Amino acid sequence: MAEQHRPHTGPSAEAAAPPSAPSPPSPAFVAALRSAVRGASDFGSAARALTTMDASNYRRVPLGVLAPRDADDIAAALAVCQEHGVPVVPRGGGTSIAGQATGTGLVLDLTRHLRAILDLDPAARTAVVQPGVILDDLRAAAAPHGLTFGPDPSTHSRCTLGGMIGNNSCGAHSVAWGTTADNVRRLSVVRYGGEALRLEQGGGEGPAGAGARGAGASHGPHGPHGVRELIASHLALLRTGYPDLPRRISGYALDALLPEHPGGPDPVRAFCGSEGTLGVVTEATVRLVEAPPARALAVLGYADESAAAEAAPGLLPYGPLTVEGMAADLVREPAGLLPRGAAWLFVETGGATPAEARAHAERVLRAADAVDGAVVTDPAGQRALWRIREDAAGTATRMPDGSEAWPGWEDCAVPPARLGAYLRDFRNLLAEHGLRGTPYGHFGDGCIHVRIDFDLISAAGVARFRRFSEETADLVVAHGGSLSGEHGDGQARAELLPRMYGDELVALFGRFKDLWDPDGGLNPGMLVRPDRLDTNLRFAVLPKRPVDVAFGYPQDGGDFAGAVRRCVGVAKCRTTEASGDGVMCPSFRATGEEAHSTRGRARLLHEMLAGEVVTDGWRSTEVRDALDLCLSCKGCRSDCPVGVDMATYKAEFLHHHYKHRLRPAAHYAMGRLPRWLRLAAPFARPLNALARLRPLAALAKRLAGIAPERTLPVLATPTYSRWLRARRGRGTRVLSTNRVVHLWADTFTEHLSPQVGRAAVRVLEEATGRTVLPPVPGLCCGLTYVSTGQLGAARRVMRRTLDRLGLFPGEPLVVLEPSCAATLRTDLPELLPDDPRAAELAARVRTFAQYLEEYAPDWTPPRLDRPAAGQTHCHQHAVLGDAAERGLRERLGLTGELSGGCCGLAGNFGFERGHWEVSVACAEERLLPAVREMEPGTELLADGFSCRTQLDQLAGRRARHLAEVIAEALPECGPGAGESGRGR
Repeated sequence: MAEQHRPHTGPSAEAAAPPSAPSPPSPAFVAALRSAVRGASDFGSAARALTTMDASNYRRVPLGVLAPRDADDIAAALAVCQEHGVPVVPRGGGTSIAGQATGTGLVLDLTRHLRAILDLDPAARTAVVQPGVILDDLRAAAAPHGLTFGPDPSTHSRCTLGGMIGNNSCGAHSVAWGTTADNVRRLSVVRYGGEALRLEQGGGEGPAGAGARGAGASHGPHGPHGVRELIASHLALLRTGYPDLPRRISGYALDALLPEHPGGPDPVRAFCGSEGTLGVVTEATVRLVEAPPARALAVLGYADESAAAEAAPGLLPYGPLTVEGMAADLVREPAGLLPRGAAWLFVETGGATPAEARAHAERVLRAADAVDGAVVTDPAGQRALWRIREDAAGTATRMPDGSEAWPGWEDCAVPPARLGAYLRDFRNLLAEHGLRGTPYGHFGDGCIHVRIDFDLISAAGVARFRRFSEETADLVVAHGGSLSGEHGDGQARAELLPRMYGDELVALFGRFKDLWDPDGGLNPGMLVRPDRLDTNLRFAVLPKRPVDVAFGYPQDGGDFAGAVRRCVGVAKCRTTEASGDGVMCPSFRATGEEAHSTRGRARLLHEMLAGEVVTDGWRSTEVRDALDLCLSCKGCRSDCPVGVDMATYKAEFLHHHYKHRLRPAAHYAMGRLPRWLRLAAPFARPLNALARLRPLAALAKRLAGIAPERTLPVLATPTYSRWLRARRGRGTRVLSTNRVVHLWADTFTEHLSPQVGRAAVRVLEEATGRTVLPPVPGLCCGLTYVSTGQLGAARRVMRRTLDRLGLFPGEPLVVLEPSCAATLRTDLPELLPDDPRAAELAARVRTFAQYLEEYAPDWTPPRLDRPAAGQTHCHQHAVLGDAAERGLRERLGLTGELSGGCCGLAGNFGFERGHWEVSVACAEERLLPAVREMEPGTELLADGFSCRTQLDQLAGRRARHLAEVIAEALPECGPGAGESGRGR
């Protein structure tokens, strides 16, 4: 191999120091690659930084990234790479947990272009797909025909078929439909060097024809030349060397090439699970299965996880679709649908009708020796329960006390009948090493997932990680199991394969790899001749001491690197559609670029802290450019399973990036909006008149960094405060300090939408019998300063607010604007962690609906009885919750669900020059289509000023705050209304 190829390192090698960044690729290689392929290649620091990691503990810095357009591009790239000695790493969704989607060579990004479903044949129940097809897209295409693809890992919304084939992925329904290898019929693959092959189930195989390149080596029914002879000379070893269990994913499946294999030697099955070390998939024909029209879920409670595990095999004869298990230490917030118990089995059943599915579930319930149980047929209830399970890969990365937990012993499998005993031994082994973990997984197949609180930073912690891995491997083997039951071996377990298979069979794996890839150019360091499991750890390059930052990061011990470490790469942010009422990640859905996902931005911040690829620290243009399209919607704070808060990280970055430097014009204009609006308030009428003159408006927008497509908002005349002070004395008298309402006069309500404040005053006084106090002048939550990273100014503004704001003891603060409420609830205490007043004020913040729910529980609001549409503010969803708003809408008789996602304006984001297209794309995802589909008479709701502005400017529709809608429906009444005191 030439100079670019990393040498193999065997298991006996000494643990190495963190690798330094590889030298840049040679100009000759780059030129040859770009002349040979049509797809874009990128050898810049940002592209490399984005692909240093997958969802594992490992990090390797690639030379560059290529997004091939088709199979010919892949073949051409592999030919050039062989010629120049550059290794290749095929990459799909990048959600691999064992490190096999990381590498030091050329990364092939197969998600950019190779995403087509080429054919779907309902009669034959097959589909032909390219490797970058997202699993959920295939399932959606098959669903109208009553079909689905059986394997369904929890990453189904972002994992690719190519990645599933590489890892032989499984998922919750494997007890019914098997692994990916059980569901692949034909494969078109390209070897290192560019030669294309077509593999057929049952031994049919030959050159692939179109797109084939290279020397045209001869082949047999087993694969490349020499494989048949290799198998024939080791029949006894292959017949006796593999454990018999449904989830044996470790190593190469060479036993699939035995002559007695059902249907004959199966090179397709032997290729599945090869983790990109044999060839690159360019096309796959997969089997589809009939999806039951109806499903039910039997939820069974047990005394402990071992009891649940021991019960699981006894349920398999009832033909369930799933038998999933988890213990109480994984369930952080008790779900009302869970029956009594300390561990649970989720047993899904199917049927032609809901009644049939329910009958099957009830049969399981009667047969199960459970402490308690329930049958859930409501689809929403089933989704809520499955969400607990699907988010476990992220939830389990944090222990109940907030400490970190990591993969590393993620997915071993034992025979299902041995699972209960294995779990008891495993828990004992954890205790012996002083470690904690929360096992869960596919109990019906004997496969267990667990994240463990390894210390992967200190030398002593890494040494313990190695000892535990070695001892647990021996434990799994003692129970007749497989080191990997779902995610593959990668770097995490490949070094331990001799403990499972013995040296002779592992040596055979190496000879098989060499027949496919004699140059060793495909994903070196994985499966055979692996890197040691305690090298290339992604944490080793991070700063050893906390970075000086502005926010407190209370959930991460004040450590910004710890906050960035939260991203474990499960990539829930990479979904192409917002699920339910979810928000994360609108910029990725608008652009489809990894750099604009929460994960991508976290990766860039990780590399910024490492300083190896991204070398400019806080001055990094790579990080700045990736964060530029972050809407600061805070959706990741709630929707990311591990609570990554990119809005906060963005504010932190901008604070340091522009320290002592000239900022963009929008930061001065919109970042300091409260100041400018206070100065402009006395001149609102003439300024509004000037803003209607197009040349002056265009000049103002240009100077302020505002998108030319935007319309400048109209300034209020009069402001909310002025109106309320003028009204003072005409409403209810202030009888005592506990008969008042503190209503926050946020900048938007005060200067841009005072009608919301006026409506809220009327409703609050009517509902509670209390008087709304005029606001203290000059208070500000600091929102616009935070969102533009002016954190020094934000802290000054916040301290001034704490100094001036005089809440009566114990009284809440009602905030009408969700973004301001979220700022006071979270940013305030996190920016002023040393001021106890900040946490006290944050605890007092209430939304309009929350206040009514708490302080006017017996008030009967007017009945409106009409449908409603609109959007829940993204900050409300992420920080405040909307249960009270939902309850209030129900009491009003407003039916229908508000849209999830983000409106796309997101404070200053949508107004900034250069953001117009992304802002509109976000609005077009859910909000604008929902508005177009509204029936006549539907109430259009949006509590956030940004959401209302976006609807006005893009849809020409006026949305209203819920307070406005209620106030309009209240009966006219004179002074003193509400004095009787309906609330407490």
